[in-house]
Amino acid sequence: MRCPRIYSPQALSSNTTLTLAADASHHLAKVLRMQSGAELVLFNGDGGEYPATITAIDKRSVSVATGQLTESVLESPLQLHLGIAMSKGERMDWIVQKATELGVTHLTPLISERVEVRLQGERAEKKLAHWRGIAIAACEQCGRNRLPLIEEIQTLSDWLQTTDADAKFVLHHRAAVPLDNNAPRPASVALLIGPEGGLSDSEISAAQRQQFAPLQLGPRVLRTETAPLAAISVLQFLWGDLQDR
Repeated sequence: MRCPRIYSPQALSSNTTLTLAADASHHLAKVLRMQSGAELVLFNGDGGEYPATITAIDKRSVSVATGQLTESVLESPLQLHLGIAMSKGERMDWIVQKATELGVTHLTPLISERVEVRLQGERAEKKLAHWRGIAIAACEQCGRNRLPLIEEIQTLSDWLQTTDADAKFVLHHRAAVPLDNNAPRPASVALLIGPEGGLSDSEISAAQRQQFAPLQLGPRVLRTETAPLAAISVLQFLWGDLQDR
C-alpha cells in the first residue's frame, strides 16, 4: 500500500508527538481506516514534509509521532496565476484539481459576461471551501508540499486591473498569434481563460488594454475545461518544470 500523504494545517516539527487536526484525523480513521503503528507523511503547506507513525487512534482524533523534516521541492520555478471564468457542474472541480497537479500557484475564479454560475454570500464561501479542499487532496496525491492559493471570486474587470506578472496571456481561439517560445523566460505568468461561451470581444479588448497578449493554441476550439490544462502544460514545458531532464 502506498504511504498516504496527509495535509494538516497545524504547526509541524521534527521528532514530536501531536494530535492531528479534525479533518486529517477523520480521513485517516474513517476513510483510510488506518491503525496504530501505520506510517504516513505529513505536510502543512510550508514546503517540507515529515514521515510519521500513528501512535493512537480513536473515533475523534489521531495522534502521531513525527520523524525528521524532509525538504522536498516539487514547485515549478514558474509562478503561474490562472484566472478562470467559472464553469457549470463539475468542470470547475476538474480544473482546480488538474491545475494543482500541473503546478499552478494561484487560481482566481472569475465572473465574466457569459458566466452562468452565480455565487454570492454563503454559497460562494462554501464553494471556495470546496475548491480549496480539492486543491488539498490534489497536493496530497501529486506530492506538492505547498498549496496553491485559491483566491476569492472576482469580477473579470477587477482581476484584470489588479493582476501583475512578467507575462500575461488571454486565450483567444480567433487570434492567429502563437506563443513565442523564443521570448525571454518569465518568472511569472498570468493566464486568462473564458467560460463555456468564451470571452466577449469587449472583454478581450479590456484584457489587451491591461497588457494581456492574445494567445492561440492550435486550430481547434478547446472546451473551457480543456483549454487551461493545455495552456498550463505548454507554459510549464517552456518555462517551468515539464521538461526532459
